[in-house]
Amino acid sequence: MSMTSMVVLGLSIVTILLLLGAFLATLRQDRKGRASVPPAEVAPVETPLAAPVIAPGHAGTDYTDPRTIQVGDRIDVQGSPARVLGAMHVSWQGTQWIEYLLRDGSRRLQWLSVEVLDGDPPHLEVLLWTDVPTQGMVPAKSMLIMEGVEFFPIERGTAAFRSEGDTGNPDRGLLDFADYRASDGRLLSFERIQGRSWTACYAQPLPPGSISIVRRAT
Repeated sequence: MSMTSMVVLGLSIVTILLLLGAFLATLRQDRKGRASVPPAEVAPVETPLAAPVIAPGHAGTDYTDPRTIQVGDRIDVQGSPARVLGAMHVSWQGTQWIEYLLRDGSRRLQWLSVEVLDGDPPHLEVLLWTDVPTQGMVPAKSMLIMEGVEFFPIERGTAAFRSEGDTGNPDRGLLDFADYRASDGRLLSFERIQGRSWTACYAQPLPPGSISIVRRAT
């Protein structure tokens, strides 16, 4: 082999080695670059919004009509037994509703209100009320804050009532009330038998079928 051929062969080998080295370096750099790319951000899963709390049950025949509840009945409210101690029949500007005083198995007292709301067809609004510690609060005519939640006034007035059974209230009298609603639909109500202090309750709407009569009063 001539000297010229050897030089050409040597240069060819060097060129091939250089090209191979450059390719390997590029491949390593490419892998390094992919590994260093930060993982794509995953959007946080948003907590589903709570269902609206205003969900009155439509009147029908497929479930117990709570308007037929009587003082002394033993009923079931959302799976919990309770006894009806008394009732207040309330009337205000042509509107009437009933508030039942219940005592459950743990001897806790709660009020259950039943009212027919206008509509086509009319429907029942059944609310279970839970006491709120007001610590001397009085209902404001504007927005008020209860346990960090803003409530806005929707209705207030003075109603007449008639008591039946054991309610702890007079047989007849006047009842001051002030109702509020939060932006998420929660209800808050202040009530006061005239001559007494204000009390407050949160409302929990009950869907159809939540109430059944276990045993009628004897």
